[in-house]
Amino acid sequence: EARRSAQILIVSGVVNAYLALAADREALQLAETTLETQTVAYDLIKRRADVGLASELALNQAQTQVDTARRNIAVYTQLAAQDENALTLLVGSPSPLPGELLPANLESVRPPKEISPGLSSEVLLLRPDILAAEHQLKAANAYIGAARAAFFPRISLTAAVGTASSELSGLFNSGQGTWGFAPQIVMPIFDARLWSAYDVTIAEREIAVAQYERAIQTAFREVADALAVAGTVDQQVSAQQSLVDALARTYRISVARYTKGIDNYLGVLDAQRSLYTAEQVLIALRLGKLANQVRLYAVLGGGSD
Repeated sequence: EARRSAQILIVSGVVNAYLALAADREALQLAETTLETQTVAYDLIKRRADVGLASELALNQAQTQVDTARRNIAVYTQLAAQDENALTLLVGSPSPLPGELLPANLESVRPPKEISPGLSSEVLLLRPDILAAEHQLKAANAYIGAARAAFFPRISLTAAVGTASSELSGLFNSGQGTWGFAPQIVMPIFDARLWSAYDVTIAEREIAVAQYERAIQTAFREVADALAVAGTVDQQVSAQQSLVDALARTYRISVARYTKGIDNYLGVLDAQRSLYTAEQVLIALRLGKLANQVRLYAVLGGGSD
């Protein structure tokens, strides 16, 4: 179990580091694009200011935006370098990884295969924590088959792709979210014939059972939480993309209105800040979606196959 647990931890760590690098590189690209846009805007306002068509305030505001973009580039350059160093360390490479192995941005990341509908809960029996708890039961002379029959819910974890099944949701009491599965003890869990041969107390047996129940509850809870994210994250990404598109149109309109002398530069500033913030949120949501798929890999015990 320790080896499998370490393997899951290492794989998850490497993939998450890879995703962090992809996200920070995309944020760097966004900052660089923003700097180009702000530099063009500054040059326009400078020309207008030179002939008295723009105020010194507008020019200073434009300069502030340029400096902010330059700072953001420095920040994300640093973060991307740190991400790359962390990834190199995690994979155990003695030298920097070749550029062709590194992601350019989140768009370049190949998404993992979606979890199929009707995934059996039996995949959770391979989780290191559940295996470890079963070994403790064996040490207390328990019948593992009987323990599984009593405490382990045999259900489908998923309904449609990426969503939790009603059976999984039904394991938790509505409103409270507490564990609602009742043990189904139909045969003895412990071999009474061996109690006298081995020094196993009643308290030790009860502790082993409690730890087994807790491991099972933790497994199903973690899967339910990860599937809850998977079931809504696409909607969040879609809504945020729509917001980014709308704010991009607002920004273009505000620039046109300022150029024609209809509005002052404050409207352009507000539109640009809102757009940049929304684009950053979109990157974070897309990263969160991929990171949650890594989380699903881990909570399913290292895969769903």
